[in-house]
Amino acid sequence: MTKFRIIIFLLFSGSLHAQQIESYISSLPKGSDLSILVQSVENNPKTLAKYKSDQFKQPASTQKVITALAAELELGRDFRFITRMQTSGTVSNKQLNGDLIIQLSGDPTFTRARLKQMIVELRKKGIEKIAGNVILDTSIFTSHDKAEGWSWNNLTACYNAPPSAAIIDNNCFYATVTPGKVGEQATISKSPNIPVMVTGNVKTIVKNSKDLNDKYCELDVSYSDKNRYHLSGCIATNSNKTALKFAVINGVEYFSTILKNELKQQKITYTGSLLERNQRTNAQLTLLASSQSQPLSELLMVMLKKSNNLYADAIFRTLGAHYYHVQGTWRNGGDAVKQILRKKAGINLENLVIVDGSGLSRLNLVSADKLMEILQYIAAHNTQLRIIEMLPIAGVDGTLQNRKSFNQAPFKETILAKTGYIQGCYNLAGFIQKSDGKYVAFVQLISGYHADRQNEPKNSAIMRFESEFYKNFIN
Repeated sequence: MTKFRIIIFLLFSGSLHAQQIESYISSLPKGSDLSILVQSVENNPKTLAKYKSDQFKQPASTQKVITALAAELELGRDFRFITRMQTSGTVSNKQLNGDLIIQLSGDPTFTRARLKQMIVELRKKGIEKIAGNVILDTSIFTSHDKAEGWSWNNLTACYNAPPSAAIIDNNCFYATVTPGKVGEQATISKSPNIPVMVTGNVKTIVKNSKDLNDKYCELDVSYSDKNRYHLSGCIATNSNKTALKFAVINGVEYFSTILKNELKQQKITYTGSLLERNQRTNAQLTLLASSQSQPLSELLMVMLKKSNNLYADAIFRTLGAHYYHVQGTWRNGGDAVKQILRKKAGINLENLVIVDGSGLSRLNLVSADKLMEILQYIAAHNTQLRIIEMLPIAGVDGTLQNRKSFNQAPFKETILAKTGYIQGCYNLAGFIQKSDGKYVAFVQLISGYHADRQNEPKNSAIMRFESEFYKNFIN
């Protein structure tokens, strides 16, 4: 059946059925597996296209749509992460008599500049010496800072930065590798104010070398305790530096070192030690200084448009802490999301696997049917939630700004959707806004995608599929 006849069929029947959808799927590489669901947005939604929509697949970053809805319902759009400096002691004669307790909140937006400002506030209160310990209270979260199912070889990548209670400057840093002459060692450098150690043994080789030892010699990074990184392998000769962006693996160690330096710069000393405490306390504390994030609504905007994993997972663990009134973990974060959506939105996700808030975990499992329930609820309550406008806009911003399938007419500025990509998966969950202002909701979950043409970009087939298939639902 030709695509022209398929479109005519749509106009008369109001929906695309499996046989018609399969004609589009045939344009994808062999081995690709598709789940798709398209519905009108109204009180009684009409199904416009449906194909294997009950199958479970890895959501990748479309998981963030679930996280966003749960966060809006539980925390509220005005929620802010608050970092506090407190004490159980007293201040006299320019001395804090007691411990300085820094209550960390897992704020993914916290910066060195905000830390500095808090320490300046201590000085304004006349504190020049702390007669006690400096304690980092990390009790908002407990257990591992890395979720189950995160790919081990991506853990040092910046987009995989663990959402520790202690986060500063995105828990991310740059290092550069400068090739030398062929056969010589490359030079590795980083900013001196970044409190990590980066060493290396990287060989400079000929670009596109045919020597098998060189061909399979790859640039690699390994990690050891206390934020020590070691680069090894090979890099091709080039006149330019190669910038690498790494995740801070040990957030507490990183935060502590920066804190020591900032206290020293402000000439505040302490007689005790700098310690971490991961247990909650009921002691009465006096607030000395505080710093808060922007409201949740602004954080969700960044999380969805930029697909920020650190924001998503910090919010996810916070949901567990907030809903159950205990320390946040990955497990209670997932349970909290399910309970919040069941009780507050009437959406049952019990059969889904929700391991993290970002979609980085390969263990997450969702279906197009359930993601559609999320989208329909968002659309029905968007006056209060305002999540739709937080989604990337085709050809305009976020992860849809340069997506080739949608960055031209008739899709530009018409599609608002969350993208999701991990190896083999090309996912979408969002809306098509028609000329009358009404929406069509759609979910696309593709797994097993691997390009079978070597003479074109690996995503060409999926881009062709999207541009052809979704034309059926414009206006």
